[in-house]
Amino acid sequence: MELRHLEDHQAHCEFALVNCPQCQRPFQKCQLNIHILKECPRRQVSCLNCAMSMAFEDKEIHDQNCPLANVICEYCNTMLIREQMPNHFDLDCPTAPIPCTFSSFGCHEKMQRNHLARHLQENTQSHMRMLAQAVQSLNLAVAPMPQRDILPYDSAPLSRVSSGCHSEVQNFQETIQQLEGRLVRQDHQIRELTAKMETQSMYVSELKRTIRTLEDKVADMEGQQCNGIYIWKISNFGMYLKSQEEEKPVVIHSPGFYTGRPGYKLCMRLHLQLPSAQRCANYISLFVHTMQGEHDSHLPWPFQGTIRLTILDQSEAPVRQNHEEIMDAKPELLAFQRPTIPRNPKGFGYVTFMHLEALRQRTFIKDDTLLVRCEVTTRFDMGSLRREGFQPRSTDAGV
Repeated sequence: MELRHLEDHQAHCEFALVNCPQCQRPFQKCQLNIHILKECPRRQVSCLNCAMSMAFEDKEIHDQNCPLANVICEYCNTMLIREQMPNHFDLDCPTAPIPCTFSSFGCHEKMQRNHLARHLQENTQSHMRMLAQAVQSLNLAVAPMPQRDILPYDSAPLSRVSSGCHSEVQNFQETIQQLEGRLVRQDHQIRELTAKMETQSMYVSELKRTIRTLEDKVADMEGQQCNGIYIWKISNFGMYLKSQEEEKPVVIHSPGFYTGRPGYKLCMRLHLQLPSAQRCANYISLFVHTMQGEHDSHLPWPFQGTIRLTILDQSEAPVRQNHEEIMDAKPELLAFQRPTIPRNPKGFGYVTFMHLEALRQRTFIKDDTLLVRCEVTTRFDMGSLRREGFQPRSTDAGV
């Protein structure tokens, strides 16, 4: 090229080295976009549990400390979110090791919380001996002074004082004996009440498990009857909006539903992006996840079909202006493979489904409730949505 064109060429040359704006490493200009989107250690990603945005290189440390991540109690194997674990260990965990109630009197035994009542019942005598020794030590501390320790002079006043102290100590001893008897009776009552409470607690826990099982079965039956058209009713939505305004992560999952009978089991995930989120601040993010269902072994995988996501306009107008998007499944993505755990962690949908400002412009929220509709057409019936003239826009895969 001519020398006069060199400066202009260098300014636009695709092979010129430029620094990545995020990690400051040099790359050829033609490779910079791919690096920023897929390879840069400082590219922004979101936590699946709390929706917090962070650099990719910080995500591993965040995952180990995320307060909304699911963790399993090391003692009872109950799954909770991480921020609930301290209270669970201190107050609720039935198999957590705890000291004996009489540890301050000398019992050094430790046992599981659900074994405490049995330990108290089986060691009543030893606990009473420890308690008696403690009371005896108290008696010695207030016992009258021996006669040989009394000074010989001015004996009359000291005798009167000694007599008064002796009488007072006797009163103390009688009071202590009464308290000992009352303590024994109360200990028996406590053991009986503890045993009854343990029985009732086990009964209530069993009832709760039964209720949860029945609720899950009812929800599963309802999900199988929807035939691929599911309306998710999100109540108390104002509470979620307030949390979002306060920079508190909001992540909600819908109950599972089926595309038919037999059919694929899916669920929806809704994020309210925080005001501080980069590129997607104050947006509703909406995704679909595959779930383990009872028909999975009879279905073709990966999932193939078309999904319509809609936030419903709840106004009384003759023509309602819903907000909706249609997306085609991409079988090559992990989001549509057969799940190996109850819910596939990879979702498919839109990070910027709808702005919160648009949500307030019409009657999308009514009686503090948001309605989200999901219509799924599997590959056996994919023509109906196409005939309606909708064209899908690009989605955010595997989020």
